[in-house]
Amino acid sequence: MALREGTASSARLSARRSAGRRGIAFFGFSASARQGGPAVFASRRASSRRASRRRGTPSYSLGGFWRSRLGRWRTRRLLEVHLVVLAVCTLVAAGALFASCRQIQSGAGALADEEAPAVQGLAATRLAVLRADREARALGEREFVDVAGRGETYRAQLSAADQGLSRIADRTDQDLGTVNGLLATYSNSLTLGTVMYRDQPLMRHQKLTEARSLLIRRGVGLVPRLDDMQQVQMKHAEATVTEGWLQRGGWWTAEIALVALAFTLLSALFVLRDRCGRDWNPYLLAAFALTVLLAVVPLLTMRSAQDDLDSVVGDLREITEVSRDSCCGLELERAQRTVTAKSEEVRSVLADDAWTDRVYQGTLTGGLLIVVLPLVGLGLRLDSDYWRRR
Repeated sequence: MALREGTASSARLSARRSAGRRGIAFFGFSASARQGGPAVFASRRASSRRASRRRGTPSYSLGGFWRSRLGRWRTRRLLEVHLVVLAVCTLVAAGALFASCRQIQSGAGALADEEAPAVQGLAATRLAVLRADREARALGEREFVDVAGRGETYRAQLSAADQGLSRIADRTDQDLGTVNGLLATYSNSLTLGTVMYRDQPLMRHQKLTEARSLLIRRGVGLVPRLDDMQQVQMKHAEATVTEGWLQRGGWWTAEIALVALAFTLLSALFVLRDRCGRDWNPYLLAAFALTVLLAVVPLLTMRSAQDDLDSVVGDLREITEVSRDSCCGLELERAQRTVTAKSEEVRSVLADDAWTDRVYQGTLTGGLLIVVLPLVGLGLRLDSDYWRRR
């Protein structure tokens, strides 16, 4: 009897031990659990990653990452922060775009209306007075003064020089009074030497020598004064179109603000769809498309316009150098033809840049829209879902 009871008790004890082992295994614990919890969880994460690789599903997603970054924010506060960031980015981007585009537009207008005509007029005037002097001296040396029809060339050149100074009078801030006075005195001396004293060789020679002195006297003659004015005018033209650090900073500011605006719009669209269950907001989508356009089109257009302005300044510099390098003989006629051809090229390039005005107007309109559209789209959603429920 005692033997049977001992056998039964040992059987019951072994049954309880096996049941305990099954319970531990059921709740996910085994003998390896005694080695420590971190090892168990690490093995489970590794097994889940292997299972995800077998299923072909990625273990990381951009939406999940951004959702985890914004998880500590309440929805209403998150949308209000997006609204403030959108307002700041749009105002900065629009202001920087307006300022940068306006600077290029004003530079192109000043170059076309003032600087380029002034440089061309001074070059043409210098060549005209030099050629007038050459033609007048040729008449005296060849004794053609009293021949009918001779002398028309130098008179035409003097008239061209006078008209050139008259045309640039309103296009330059330099004082033309002294130059006009020298040109009048020079023209008078030439007229006396070729017309009034044509029968008196000595007086004719004296007046032509006096005219020559008025023309080329170092520092105070007509040609040296025109040279100085050309240098000053070229500096004005270069300063008008040169892209300084402030303009480059404006473009960088505009592009950075537009990039930040694009990311903020995408984030706002994600929040509205993820947390609020809303479809894509048409206002924010239109603002995003407009932001991409404003980041590309004005920059490329104004860069092309800046390149054209730089080429125009190069042509003006060439015009100035040609007019100053030519001094006598047939070089003057070739220089006049070169100056005329280059001046036509400059006028055509500046006329072709008129299409940038339409781009500037489009940038102005687009800048106003990127300010209004995000604020309206997100503001209406906040007003409908939160602000009206106060």
